[in-house]
Amino acid sequence: MAPSRNGSIDDKPVKIDKWDSGALKNCLDDAAKVVLVDKMGYTQCHMLMNGRLIICTIAIAFAMFALVWDYLYPFPLSRTVLLICVISYFILMAILTVYLTYIEKGIFLVALEKDRARMEPDNKWTLQSTLRKYDDTYHLTMSYTDGKTQEERSQSISKCVANFFDEKGTFCQDLFHPVIEKLKQDLSNDKKKQ
Repeated sequence: MAPSRNGSIDDKPVKIDKWDSGALKNCLDDAAKVVLVDKMGYTQCHMLMNGRLIICTIAIAFAMFALVWDYLYPFPLSRTVLLICVISYFILMAILTVYLTYIEKGIFLVALEKDRARMEPDNKWTLQSTLRKYDDTYHLTMSYTDGKTQEERSQSISKCVANFFDEKGTFCQDLFHPVIEKLKQDLSNDKKKQ
C-alpha cells in the first residue's frame, strides 16, 4: 500500500495472496506506518535502515573492487586481492546478520513525535512485528520513548491476519487502522497517568 505523492493512501484496495506470509506481514507493516506517519503526522527516522544500507554498500564495494581488480590483473595475479575481498564480503554479511538480529530486531518503523514548541527533545515511537511462516498470528509491538526522561513503555497485540483480510485477500484497512490507533492511544494514556 503505497502512499501517493500528496501523502494520502491510494484508493485502490490492496489485494494479497493470503497464503504468502511475507506479503501479509509487509501489507500490515505498511498500513501501520501509514497510521503513524500519514495520519498522525510523525516524522519517520531512517537511522536503523541507514545502518543496514551502509553495511551492504561496503560489502558491495568489496565485491566490485574484486571484480575490477580481477579484470585488470587476471586470476593468478589477483589471487591475494580476491581472497581478501571474498573474506571481507563474508565477514560483512555476518556483521549484517548480527545487526539485523540484535539491533534491528524486526523494527520496521521509528517515528519521531516533534515537540510543538520545539523546546523538548522528540518523543520516539517504534513499531516491531513478526509473522512466522505457516502461522496466521501477526504480533505487533509499539514502543514509546519519552524524549525528556528517556523512559520507555511498550504494548503488544497478537491478532489473526484473517481479522484484517477478506476471503479474497483484500486488505480491510478500516478494520486494521483502529487497532493501531487504540494501541497508540493506550500508550499515550499510560504516559498521562505517570
